Amino acid sequence: MCELIDDLKDIKLVIFDLDGVIYRGSALIHGVENIIKHLKNLAIRVVFNSNNSTLTRQMYVDKLKKLNIECSSDDIYTSASITAEEITKLKSKANIYVIGEKGLKEELRAKGHQICDHVRNFRNIDYVIVGLDRDFNYKKLAIAQNCISQGHAQFYAANADATLPDEGRQLPGAGCMVAALNVCTSQKPIHIFGKPSPMGIERILEKNNTYNNEAAIFGDRLDTDILAGNRAKIKTVLVLTGVTTREQITTLKENLENIDNNIFPTMIINSLDEIFIKKM
Repeated sequence: MCELIDDLKDIKLVIFDLDGVIYRGSALIHGVENIIKHLKNLAIRVVFNSNNSTLTRQMYVDKLKKLNIECSSDDIYTSASITAEEITKLKSKANIYVIGEKGLKEELRAKGHQICDHVRNFRNIDYVIVGLDRDFNYKKLAIAQNCISQGHAQFYAANADATLPDEGRQLPGAGCMVAALNVCTSQKPIHIFGKPSPMGIERILEKNNTYNNEAAIFGDRLDTDILAGNRAKIKTVLVLTGVTTREQITTLKENLENIDNNIFPTMIINSLDEIFIKKM
């Protein structure tokens, strides 16, 4: 029989980041599937929140199922799905030019928006939305630039991560594409929907009828997962199975000048199994 540790005993909703917390690349982190089962047995709602906008929610469901973790698309929140939901509040059936991949485009299409891959009239585009695009090129940048500078398109971003974890190494993240468009238009995104914005977490709380003090986010990145969670005023748990180390945290604490204190977690654990008290 397992119980949550005292610091988490009032939690009713757990938000897991994916890469670095649930899996690394394509490999499940040891024991995670059983931890999720224990949480569900305690009637704790489990959802997943990723900044990666390249996959659809169903693609994440399929990936997790292969790792022996059962969930539905309603349990998945990505920077792409959050972006699509928030853009729809601004305008229905918008014409959108996307620098991004299938996940972002399909989430926007599912909300009724028109994805304009071939732009003939820049003035017809309502929004330019940027996410990670591993086929990013000069032509795409030029089209996005002109939709903004020659037309009236507004600039938004799914996320602005500097790097993307990939099988033990770091690759350029969506922030590189966002920065390129910023430079050539002299405009910053009106809003970046992914973490560290608290917007996604706030929507998760709303959809699950959960108060801030009843939720916790488990992440491996201080500047996205933890910062977003603290801004949303929920408990934040840094898991040391991903990119952040204790040494990095110590270094940050020794150099507090110009550092947002919201970057530090409520608690730090080596692995997810530390959230339980095991009783005989």
